[in-house]
Amino acid sequence: MLDLKYIRENVEAVKENAKNRLSTVDIDALLKKDEALRALITEMEALRAKRNQSSKQKPGADEIKAMKELGDTIAKLEEKERVAAAELQTELAAVPNLTHPEVKISSDENDNPVLGQYGEIPTFSFEPKDHVELAEALDLIDFERGTKVSGAKFYFLKNQMVLLSLALNRYALDVTLKYGFTPMITPDLAKTTIVEGMGYSPRGESSQIYNIENDTLSLIGTAEITVGGYHSGETIDLCSPKKYVALSHCFRTEAGAYSKFSKGIFRVHQFEKLEMFIFCQQEEAEKLHTEMLEIEKEIFSGLEIPFRVIDHCTADLGAPSYRTFDLEAWLPGKPNAEGGKGDWAEITSTSNCTDYQSRSLNIKYKDEAGNKKLAYTLNGTAVADPRALIAIMENYQQADGSIKIPKVLQPYLPFTEIAK
Repeated sequence: MLDLKYIRENVEAVKENAKNRLSTVDIDALLKKDEALRALITEMEALRAKRNQSSKQKPGADEIKAMKELGDTIAKLEEKERVAAAELQTELAAVPNLTHPEVKISSDENDNPVLGQYGEIPTFSFEPKDHVELAEALDLIDFERGTKVSGAKFYFLKNQMVLLSLALNRYALDVTLKYGFTPMITPDLAKTTIVEGMGYSPRGESSQIYNIENDTLSLIGTAEITVGGYHSGETIDLCSPKKYVALSHCFRTEAGAYSKFSKGIFRVHQFEKLEMFIFCQQEEAEKLHTEMLEIEKEIFSGLEIPFRVIDHCTADLGAPSYRTFDLEAWLPGKPNAEGGKGDWAEITSTSNCTDYQSRSLNIKYKDEAGNKKLAYTLNGTAVADPRALIAIMENYQQADGSIKIPKVLQPYLPFTEIAK
């Protein structure tokens, strides 16, 4: 979350930033709650001081009665403070992060500048199929039984697709390890306090989070949540950045996604993802954000998947993000606006979240002078299984319906193509 002191001192700038980010948060209402809470705290401190002063004298019957009444008043104010503080925290959590000055201001979430395009868009001598047609013909994904067992937007990976998925994760892991990342496999569940501290809303109609009934645990939508919470409440050594790359299952409700492209395994409720996460000092954040983007580009350049890089505009930034870059792969089977096939689709994302998450989770480090400061956090997708698999299937399909395997994945597999 943002620093409340910063909000008090930069009210108009925070309002303008929230407006640019399409946030409906009421900054004036937040500040009124802040003012009321501070007045309440001042009142309580005065009453406590009075009680402490009275306790230094031998009380008579009247004093004892007055002290009891004073104690009751303080107790009521303490409960009022607890409720007010919780309400203020909820309001504060809704305020989006500040925005990088180079980010485009736009009210259209699709108005994202393209920073570069890489690789050659394939041409086919035949009508390309989408991944659903390819998978069903080669018995690689079972959608019908996934729905029967778990419901819509669940699926079974089968046969060579299982090995391809494992190979994809191992390849991406090997790339990240070259850059000094520590590998992890994280829990699939996190406490609600961690989910909220990372800037995700575990409740409400637009929540992407599955909650465990009668518990304070939630299924994670990304390992960003669990790795981000790994050092919560700690003062860590950041003489060099802490880099983690974590494999986890991811669970998303996909609330509000009814109007978005979701065929096959493009938008699902459960998938595997290999996620990069960095804790660093403020001065290193932009450089490391660029490094994460370069790693993502290296992974998909190695796969020889055509992609482009976009820079999220203000309307498309998530609340914790200061700046976000996406890689969008070319999917030959995806329907486009002209009614034909072939379009771009997000396959990775990397964000600089500054100290927005670490402030909520109290993650600090000591600088060279010994002063405690809030750590900066960054995250980035190394590879997310479903969409990466789609990109491979559709870009490497052959006229006979077979699928070639990218060269960089072949050392991890006992086959070089998938065929009937």
